[in-house]
Amino acid sequence: MSDTVSPTILLNEIDDVAVARRAIPAGQPTGYRDLNARELIARGHKVAIRSIPSGHEVRKYGQIIGLATQDIEAGSAVHLHNLAMLPSEHEHQFCVDIEEKGMVPLEERRTFMGYDRGIGGAGTRNYIGIISSVNCSATVSRYIADYFNRMGGLEGFENVDGVVALTHGGGCALNNKSEGYRLLIRTIQGYARHPNFGGILMIGLGCETNQIAPILEHYKMEEGDRLRTMTIQQYGGTKKTIDAAIAMIKEMLPSVNAAQRTPQPLSKLKLALECGGSDGYSGISANPALGYASDLIVRHGGTIVLSETPEIYGAEHLLTRRAVTPAVAQKLLDRIDWWRDYTARNGDELNNNPSHGNKLGGLTTILEKSLGAVAKGGSMPLKAVYEFAETVTEPGFVFMDTPGYDPVAVTGQVAGGCNVICFTTGRGSVSGFKPSPCIKIATNTDMYEHMKEDMDLNCGGIVTGDETIEQSGERIFEQILAVASGQKTLSEIYDYGDNEFVPWQVGAVT
Repeated sequence: MSDTVSPTILLNEIDDVAVARRAIPAGQPTGYRDLNARELIARGHKVAIRSIPSGHEVRKYGQIIGLATQDIEAGSAVHLHNLAMLPSEHEHQFCVDIEEKGMVPLEERRTFMGYDRGIGGAGTRNYIGIISSVNCSATVSRYIADYFNRMGGLEGFENVDGVVALTHGGGCALNNKSEGYRLLIRTIQGYARHPNFGGILMIGLGCETNQIAPILEHYKMEEGDRLRTMTIQQYGGTKKTIDAAIAMIKEMLPSVNAAQRTPQPLSKLKLALECGGSDGYSGISANPALGYASDLIVRHGGTIVLSETPEIYGAEHLLTRRAVTPAVAQKLLDRIDWWRDYTARNGDELNNNPSHGNKLGGLTTILEKSLGAVAKGGSMPLKAVYEFAETVTEPGFVFMDTPGYDPVAVTGQVAGGCNVICFTTGRGSVSGFKPSPCIKIATNTDMYEHMKEDMDLNCGGIVTGDETIEQSGERIFEQILAVASGQKTLSEIYDYGDNEFVPWQVGAVT
């Protein structure tokens, strides 16, 4: 970092705090006028640029992030010891920022090399999936996948990316009229239809609540060359089921292997936007850079899917302004209200965030975290709001209601049809999410260098002043197209991503 670059970043002229680009020792200049630090300001943490009386609102990003719990002198650190959450109360304006700017003419839009699945969309990968309907069939499902992935079963089928066992901890002891049941089968059918799979085998035990036949009937899915089903009890035990399943998949392999990549319009690209292990730089570097790339995807006809409802809480007023209709805006607020009720019923609250790692990285309140998180969604109009794992059909910028827990959130997005994932992180998240490739984007250079084997891109140059948000966003956009066309992410090179299928479990287990 050049010595000529200010030690802090002031995000908005009305802000009360600036963010330290690097650690600032006590007595050293903050870079804001002639203000010196009164104490050590940790890297990524906030420093007060003016005196803030106790009880006064504190602003960052030009928005309120909390209340001062004591008098804060200019030059002091602002964090958990002197800043507290306040209820998120905003005047929600609807549909006032809905201009869809800069759409690229059809003849000039970019493409990617993908697998044409007809009305099922376009795949960025070519896997075979094994979906367990219940935890009781998980071990068998994993054994079958291991036969192909680790015991040479895919030899001669180089165009097949692998066999993925999608197993989970539920599927029985739940009411089939409950919300939890509906979420589970919606998730399963979303994966079964996903364009990154060339073939699917669904395996149950046989006596579970979550029967396979009703899923197929409800979602109008038919068995055929691409979709097969079986149960362990039907076949007479684990060994017989494993042998029969291996034979079924061997029958699928030639046709799956024969699929070829062809040019596909970006209208067939659905990009999941996710952040995890956020830090004080997330809303400054990687998230707005991804937002810039997201706008490019939309301008070229593609779809971007923002999620994690508890992590837009406090910033939802920025999204309702971009809603294309009042109904879309109201649906977003309805989901916020659902979460208020859901957390209260479970003895929790929406304010129970940020996480331990977020706080170590400089984030203090959920309002601060949310304002940085929504930056991933760029600036285009909000076209639709989906419930968890619903199939995403509307092009452009959309939102999906999910928990903030990353594996569950991304499971919902992939079930909705997302065929590429961009995952920003400041602390170092390392998940993969088969069957969709996951691009890890670092918010700062120190973490990127420390965890370089897991990070695909670095946006730390924005923090150091060596790169603009636009330059980073262009790099992310090009990486998305390259990955969609077959370039492997680091998590794919290491074959990560078998354990991140985590359907959202809601309600009683009896």
